[in-house]
Amino acid sequence: MKIGLSTYSLFRAIKSGEMDVLQAIEWIADNGGEHVEISPHGFSLEETPELIDAIVGKTKEKGIDISGYNVSSNFIKPNAAEYEAEIERVKHNVDIAHRLGVTRMRHDVAFRPKPECTIKQMEEDLESLVHAVRMIADYALKYVITTSVENHGYFIQASDRVQRLIHAVNRDHFKTTLDIGNFMCVDEDSVTAVKKNISYASMVHLKDFYLRPSYRNPGEGWFQTSGGNYLRGAIVGQGDIDMPEVIRVIKSSGYDGYIAVEFEGLEDCRLGSRIGMENAKRLWAEA
Repeated sequence: MKIGLSTYSLFRAIKSGEMDVLQAIEWIADNGGEHVEISPHGFSLEETPELIDAIVGKTKEKGIDISGYNVSSNFIKPNAAEYEAEIERVKHNVDIAHRLGVTRMRHDVAFRPKPECTIKQMEEDLESLVHAVRMIADYALKYVITTSVENHGYFIQASDRVQRLIHAVNRDHFKTTLDIGNFMCVDEDSVTAVKKNISYASMVHLKDFYLRPSYRNPGEGWFQTSGGNYLRGAIVGQGDIDMPEVIRVIKSSGYDGYIAVEFEGLEDCRLGSRIGMENAKRLWAEA
């Protein structure tokens, strides 16, 4: 088991130009990260492929692993041509993942506006989603890459919906990137949801949130769950998730893969990321 950081956690510093992705990797290694997950926010490996070799070189220089590669995608399309084009684009990103040397790649599957995120709509979309996921998973198999869906975006976010997709795809090399905090976005208890889905995880994200009920609007900096409650990003170990119990569940399950801290709070992203990694290591040792 290795604890590291997703580059997404440093997005604000990357977007502002305070650091680029190579400097982010250096910062992660210098601040105790044992691996980096490449999540291209603020940069693109599709548009700037020369970064791929540079990223590999920087991680080798700093002595840390590249744990995975994440790419945004959506197979809900208005016509067949756009649907097929999206499958081909994600396959191209599988090639990028291979060049990075990773064996885990997360791609999104579907997004819809909140009012359309019903279980009925998911069942109607399921056949086309399963076909796309199978095409990509089977393409990735030649590189021995396991693909995965993350529980985010409201539509395929609840633990049961993630399982529904995994079982329908029916590929051993298609799993879930299990984000322990994102279950809260659909009003699901993190401890319970992690217990349900940890056996399907190829990757684990540690994320924390502050939670307030729907009748207590805290104002700026908060967003609403599918049920109308309020969430705000927190430093891992400082929010309202029972983080010690979540980590105990993960550890007792036998999971021994990568754990990536994700920070999206209001604090400085470097401060939140550093403390989050420190807390994750301490809580894992205590579990």
